[in-house]
Amino acid sequence: MESEEKTGLFKDISFKDWTSDAFGGLAAMLVALPQAIAFGVVIFSALGPGKAAEGALAGLMGAAVIGIVAPLFGGAPRLISGPCAPAAAVMAALAAELAAGPAANDPSRLVLLLSVAALISGALQILYGTLGGGRIIKYIPYPVVTGYLSGVAVLIFLGQMPKVFGLKAGASLLTGLASPSVWRWPALLVGASSMAATAAASKLTKKVPGPIIGLAGGMLAYLAASFFEPGLRTLSGNSFVVGPIGGGASGLGAHFSAWAAAARLGMADLHAILVPALTLSVLLSMDTLKTCVAVDAVTRSRHDSNRELLGQGLANIGSALLGGIPGAGTSGATLVNVQSGGKTRLSGVFEGVFALLVFLLLSGLIAWVPLAALAGILIVVAWRMFDRNSFGLLRKRSTLFDFVVTASVVATAIATDLMTAAGVGLGLSILLFIREQIQSSVIRRKSYGNHVFSKQRRLPEEMEVLEREGGRTVICELQGTLFFGTTDQLLSELSPDIKGKKVLILDMRRVQSLDFTAVHMLRQMEEDLRSRGGRILLCDLPVNLPSGQDLQAYFDAAGLVTPAQGAMIFDELDGALAWAEDRILEEAGLGRGREDVPIQVDHIHLFRELEPELREALVSSLQERSCRANEVVFRHGETGDEMFIVRRGKVRIVMPSQAGHSHHLATFGRGDFFGDMAFVERSARSADAFAVEDTDLYVLSRTRFNEAVYRQPILGIRLFARIALTLSSRLRQTDKELWALQDS
Repeated sequence: MESEEKTGLFKDISFKDWTSDAFGGLAAMLVALPQAIAFGVVIFSALGPGKAAEGALAGLMGAAVIGIVAPLFGGAPRLISGPCAPAAAVMAALAAELAAGPAANDPSRLVLLLSVAALISGALQILYGTLGGGRIIKYIPYPVVTGYLSGVAVLIFLGQMPKVFGLKAGASLLTGLASPSVWRWPALLVGASSMAATAAASKLTKKVPGPIIGLAGGMLAYLAASFFEPGLRTLSGNSFVVGPIGGGASGLGAHFSAWAAAARLGMADLHAILVPALTLSVLLSMDTLKTCVAVDAVTRSRHDSNRELLGQGLANIGSALLGGIPGAGTSGATLVNVQSGGKTRLSGVFEGVFALLVFLLLSGLIAWVPLAALAGILIVVAWRMFDRNSFGLLRKRSTLFDFVVTASVVATAIATDLMTAAGVGLGLSILLFIREQIQSSVIRRKSYGNHVFSKQRRLPEEMEVLEREGGRTVICELQGTLFFGTTDQLLSELSPDIKGKKVLILDMRRVQSLDFTAVHMLRQMEEDLRSRGGRILLCDLPVNLPSGQDLQAYFDAAGLVTPAQGAMIFDELDGALAWAEDRILEEAGLGRGREDVPIQVDHIHLFRELEPELREALVSSLQERSCRANEVVFRHGETGDEMFIVRRGKVRIVMPSQAGHSHHLATFGRGDFFGDMAFVERSARSADAFAVEDTDLYVLSRTRFNEAVYRQPILGIRLFARIALTLSSRLRQTDKELWALQDS
């Protein structure tokens, strides 16, 4: 984050930074202002003839107010905000709809309704920012976003073409294009010159913004045309230029008088502008955050999306109250600001201040701006906004549906309006989400019980049985969303396992959400398995899903988990694996049996095959120790040379972490041993060990063992060989599990 974000807008900013921000803001204003005027003209021209001047004034005011307020309260350094193409398209469509409705004969009422729509849009943006919606808006699918923006571009292009050809207000574009006799050559000359100059600006110079060069080119063409058309030299009755506007502070009077009609607005009026306002709020938010992401990439900074939405909402409210048009963060002006030296949010404030000075001091000169020149600039903007790369989606079958989504939104925007296109885009977003969920497997990993084992250490003869019979257990790690769109896929993938296995373990740790259809499918699977003597085991259930859903309570309510029958729930995967392994060993006759009876030396696997005299020497070195449940056997980092053999109970080995958590390494049961590393190396303990339940141990210290070896030298060779063989078996088991996880 930029340093000024931490200390405040005006603190710790050097004179050099002020100068850089001022130059950046000035350059950004030169880019933003011609477009702001053009967008204002586009919106107000839809209200009827003679409204272009009022629109230019609204564009100027929007550029000034949004330019100042948005950076003051926003969260993105260097971002330049102002009137933009999406706002112009939505507001122009609303203006045309209102002008054809009951308020057509009341100009002040029409202007007021447009301002109220912008006001509601700003308030909604503040609501989005307050509720943390900045992150959600950024996740709208790209095909929908590009389709919407391309639709805006097409509408702007079609709306400005009549002005380039000089067609009279209300004339059909197709009819006009087919009738060259109605074309007016001054408009054609100005429009073509403006388009050519704007398009070629980047090749001519990098110092002067393209819109300025385009506007200059159009005005020079207009000046040349005035030598042949004397009527172009006067403002009165001149339909080729913006025309006289109030300008300065006096220009606000007309707008303030329009607010006097606010008391006459009814529910029908609010109903007419509510959907456009909602559409506008979402579109402006998307446009702003898209620009913020681009600026982050260029400047290596990080914006606060929710704070930026708050700033944009306040800016649009201020603009609406003072008679300006709404806007958003604009990429063109922002990049010019960055390239011209802008460093902080102060550069955005400077841009707004310079726009305000133009509004107060130079607004009278705007009257001579040719409408065709503004139209030419907007046509180039529309051409650049249209995403021609989307046609590349046609090359691959996998992206064909994405192209259909983009084309559908564009076609809807052209055939009907942007509000309907927004609804189509929302519906297609849902379809895209469902498609992605269906195409991506909800099974992240699948393995079997003869490849993956619990952390309960087993004796060699037990491991032989588990490696032979463990394939009857299948372990599936699920992920993502389990809902009606993915249940059939899950059932299809698991059907062979349900038919041929006895235990199905479902690891739920990565599940994001789950609906009743998925629970019903799990009940069917559980009933099928239970009918053949099998079980479903659920483990690692999230305490609360992102939706706030409590899975265990949901399973209980749906009847999936019942005391008498049904699926079993375990806290972690290891517990479920251990349960399944114990059932297999019981069926093979290798159940631990009398776990409450301490095992004797003769039955300890480590001491088997020792001659009687060696076993007798070893027994003399053993000491007995009893531990209560949860009692610590040893701690990580402690020194010691003892090895422990479990006679009764269980001992859990955990690895502590710096974060305060612990990692379960293994659990040792009756007849097994642990602590062998310290016994062999005489080094510090590498983990913690504690009794899971009341436990009896044999303790073999290295010191006492060495004394026995002194008396029976062969004992050391035989015991260390047995230890090495057991450790080798454990390592082979670990390697096997790692390969299984790698391949699953």
